[in-house]
Amino acid sequence: MRGTGPSDAQGFAERFDPFNDQGSLEEEMSARSLMELTRREMLTVMASAGVATFVGVESTTEGEAMADSMTTPPAYRGSHEPKPLPFDPSKLRGLSEKLLRSHHENNYTGAVKRLNLIQQQLGQMPKDAPPYQTGSLKREELIATNSMVLHEFYFGNLGGDGKPSGTITDLITAQYGSMGTWEQEFRQTGLSLAGGSGWVVLAFDPHEKATHTYWLWDHAHSLAWGTPLLVMDMYEHAYAIDYGANAKSYIDAFFQNIQWDEVSRRAEQTKVRY
Repeated sequence: MRGTGPSDAQGFAERFDPFNDQGSLEEEMSARSLMELTRREMLTVMASAGVATFVGVESTTEGEAMADSMTTPPAYRGSHEPKPLPFDPSKLRGLSEKLLRSHHENNYTGAVKRLNLIQQQLGQMPKDAPPYQTGSLKREELIATNSMVLHEFYFGNLGGDGKPSGTITDLITAQYGSMGTWEQEFRQTGLSLAGGSGWVVLAFDPHEKATHTYWLWDHAHSLAWGTPLLVMDMYEHAYAIDYGANAKSYIDAFFQNIQWDEVSRRAEQTKVRY
């Protein structure tokens, strides 16, 4: 098969151009079958004719998607990415790898994906949409956002030896009198949520400039401006695989695996801000 020079390609491109009135596409196809073209010739012809090449279709689509994402305001891009577990899930005491991976992959990652979809849908809402539609999505956005954030705090404060130390012990003792008194209340708060849903959060209260344990019934409850320092998930998905409905044993296992160094790091960062 002969090669195709620039003049040949240009000439054929002009004849192949559907907007060129010098003969129909059917006539050209009958005169010279596309099957006779080499891959190189086809690419040359289509490039000179301004027609998208077959191999470039996927790249073009990806490029258009990237361009769209760059022009979409950040609030509506839905570009959150799940964070990996910060510990080896096979090494925790009393919390199985199966439980931890299921919790991370299904509940946490699911919340991240749901948040992305919600934000993209908000960006596509017509200006004349009924307020209740916007309100429904904004409610779900808050729930998905808090689910994502609280899960990241939760997994982040696991993987330790469960022995309290550092700045956080001073803050807790100053507020509760002793670590034992604080722990008793934290555990009881967790048990009050057993069999249902919610979170127990030791947070820094900027209003009081002190640590305090808070009860969160669901993802829409939190202390205004409070900074989570220690987070315990009390939704049944956090323990049912290992403990069924035995929330007390789950709380025991949670305390055995607290990464207190991370909790102290959060407390130190928070103290600097306030």
